[in-house]
Amino acid sequence: MRARMELFAQIRRDARVDGLSIRELARRHQVGRGTVRTALATAEPPPRKTPVRASPRLDAFKSTIDAMLLEDVEAPRKQRHTARRVLARLAEEHGATELSYSTVRDYVRLRRPQLDADRRQEVFIPQEHAPGAEAEVDFGEVWVILAGVKTKCHLFAFRLSNSGKAVHRVYPTQGQEAFLEGHIDAFNTIGGIPTRHIRYDNLTAAVTTVLYGTNRRRTENERWLLFRSHYGFDAFYCQPGIKGAHEKGGIEGDVGRFRRTHLSPMPVVETLADLNEKIREWDEADDIRRIGSRLRSVAADFTAERSLLRPLPAESFDPGLTVHPRVDRSALITVRMARYSVPARFIGRQVRVSLRASELVVFDGRTPIARHPRIVARGGESMNLDHYLEVLKMKPGALPGSTALAHARSTGAFTSAHEAFWASTRKSNGDAAGTRELIDVLLLHRSMAVDDVIAGLVAALRVGAVTADVVAVEARRHAAAGGSGSDRHRVDQAPVVEHRVVSLTQRRLTDPAAVIAGLPADTRPAPSVAGYDELLTLRRSSIDSSTLKKETAS
Repeated sequence: MRARMELFAQIRRDARVDGLSIRELARRHQVGRGTVRTALATAEPPPRKTPVRASPRLDAFKSTIDAMLLEDVEAPRKQRHTARRVLARLAEEHGATELSYSTVRDYVRLRRPQLDADRRQEVFIPQEHAPGAEAEVDFGEVWVILAGVKTKCHLFAFRLSNSGKAVHRVYPTQGQEAFLEGHIDAFNTIGGIPTRHIRYDNLTAAVTTVLYGTNRRRTENERWLLFRSHYGFDAFYCQPGIKGAHEKGGIEGDVGRFRRTHLSPMPVVETLADLNEKIREWDEADDIRRIGSRLRSVAADFTAERSLLRPLPAESFDPGLTVHPRVDRSALITVRMARYSVPARFIGRQVRVSLRASELVVFDGRTPIARHPRIVARGGESMNLDHYLEVLKMKPGALPGSTALAHARSTGAFTSAHEAFWASTRKSNGDAAGTRELIDVLLLHRSMAVDDVIAGLVAALRVGAVTADVVAVEARRHAAAGGSGSDRHRVDQAPVVEHRVVSLTQRRLTDPAAVIAGLPADTRPAPSVAGYDELLTLRRSSIDSSTLKKETAS
């Protein structure tokens, strides 16, 4: 192309400077007269014409091949026609045995992009969203290293359409309980509710049936209807499938942005509660960003939008799924293939359970009696040692091998202080009595703070008085001195000599030598029998005087 451009430039220059005719220009540059006329007419050489190869044998089947390629536009990517499959179908169905593979391959390579562009070309119209009026909600999959295990979780995303303010939470499931809990967290975070509607996919947590051809009507889940009625907002459901993705493109893009920005690489956490605390900080940090070509940040736009939201209702809404299992003889209930403990006094009774996205709450009437983190793994168990204490006090031999104790140790609720106290009290009081003393200490956790009880255990071990009464007294002393139960600032005071409760009997049994060595100095005078000698002297004198009187009388 460059050589032709230089040729055209030389022809035009010779004609302009030397005034040569077309015939002379053609003779000088060794080109045809038509080329000279073209160069004089325009400075840019015309593009070369690529000859179109005729394929008379293929012409009769081009419409058939186009139909196959049009079917591929809607077909799954891995089940589309290849050129070899097109040739095979033409031979089998239309008797095109004289076509070559290269002829069909070249036509398919040329025609497929043209048909895809013609069929998929769609025009999108930019939309304006009034402040405080609309929002979008969606779920996205994420992977988390949860307690050392690679776990598939679900990212709930809520986004205000006007300001772009987004709220994210990660849940172990995308069931209705997580769907509702995510809404409640989002509403509480933004401090209100959109006044017009919220856009959704056709999620099973909200929609039970899509009524096609009825102007976006849906058969909604009853609990979802109750939730919408409680908070007072409408739902806008997008078209099913990929056709409706553009109708809430803001949240679709936000899920990908948040996942790439904050969840890559996979976060490593012990619990999802820890991860959601981090997500709250990330959401606040993201408010300083600007979306696209906007002049103001998300935080600035949201400040103006917040006052236009509908206020939250006065009453709260329980997002949990309600079930009514029966407590078995092991004080366990089974919910979604997982088992949870309840207090042993409810054995044989039916209880009400609120199954939430991240926890499970058990009620007796309206009174909560147990609370557990939700178990996602099938066959998992969550046991609380406190639920079995009354039974274990009557059966102390069952404590060492109990599953509840193993769970308490794994979660850290049964600390090294408990272990040391148990070993010491069993050594002093025996296995059964020592275990009962430990159970009495565990019962103190129901009415006292954990730190205070631990302080009482440490103090009792320090003085060698391994009884529950001593632990209770020392725990109360710790709380009264400004322990974990006090929110006041402690004032520095002069050191005071503390007089702790000491059981001498316990200490003598544990280590008599240490007891003697630890006693204070005895400042009393050494014992003497001189007083007793005086008594003997007085008695002897009285005996002699009585004998003399008898002799005188006789």
